[in-house]
Amino acid sequence: MARSKKHLGRYVDPRTDFGWKFYFGREDNKILLIEFLNSLFHGEKIISDLRYKPVEHDGDYEEMRRVVFDLHCIGSDGEVFIIEMQQLFQEFFKDRAVYYTSRLINKQLARGKKGSDYYLPEVYFIGILEFDMDRNGSSGISRVTERPYFYDVALCDKLTKEIFYDKLGYKMISLPLFNKQPEELKTVMDQWLYLLKHLSTMDRLPTFLDKRIFGLIFEIGEIGKLTEEELMSYEASLKYKRDAESVFNSAKKSGEALGHAKGLSEGKAKGLAEGKAKGLAEGERKKALETAKAFKEMGLPIADIAKGTGLPVEEVEKL
Repeated sequence: MARSKKHLGRYVDPRTDFGWKFYFGREDNKILLIEFLNSLFHGEKIISDLRYKPVEHDGDYEEMRRVVFDLHCIGSDGEVFIIEMQQLFQEFFKDRAVYYTSRLINKQLARGKKGSDYYLPEVYFIGILEFDMDRNGSSGISRVTERPYFYDVALCDKLTKEIFYDKLGYKMISLPLFNKQPEELKTVMDQWLYLLKHLSTMDRLPTFLDKRIFGLIFEIGEIGKLTEEELMSYEASLKYKRDAESVFNSAKKSGEALGHAKGLSEGKAKGLAEGKAKGLAEGERKKALETAKAFKEMGLPIADIAKGTGLPVEEVEKL
């Protein structure tokens, strides 16, 4: 056991499913989630308290897709927060974020309610991503900003740039694009993002992090303090993360190679582009199915397998 703990490092990695919920998904530690969210809103709003809510939501109709959030909370002013940690690239992640918020918004008005009262609470989607959301330039827009790792999205008037509706927002963090060094950390949000990226490799609370905010993480996050059951869950979560990343990277390489070969055989630039895209998609899907089947045989939760591989829950259930 001692060898295993040493191999894992000193602190639980928050970028695993276990670690994310261990630090941010427990009532005893909710001050950590409150502090983290306040750093993202940076005075735009101040969250004083949170209540954890169910993360599983069935559709109103049988054919509607069931959704499972990582974390679902209600603020002291009635605002709704969906907080997601996404480890692997997902082509339609923006669609998923909009779908999740729309499902919760749809739940706010009771069926059969008459009249013109359509008052809705604030709804926010918070995404912590371990990939570049626009890595392929899919948005078609060049993001010229001092914080390319931070997406702060709201409904606004395209002509005046003024906020059209201030009760729906999306705040996304692309961790791979955050590369600040300790001496460059100017805000509390900077400190949080640095911690998320590097906590698993630290051996103590560094002096450049605010002890009043981050002391609790270093107090509760020591792997040596985990129960036997927690340690087993963490090891499984860490293995799942590493295996999924390995499968994804292998699929990407094989897909790119297949696409390149097909493109060259066609002898056209268009054929190269299409071949790379098709090869990548086919390779990723094949590997995702293999990984999902293996994880299902290991007894991992269907929802976790679907999230990690990017496959629909229904498809994983059929494996």
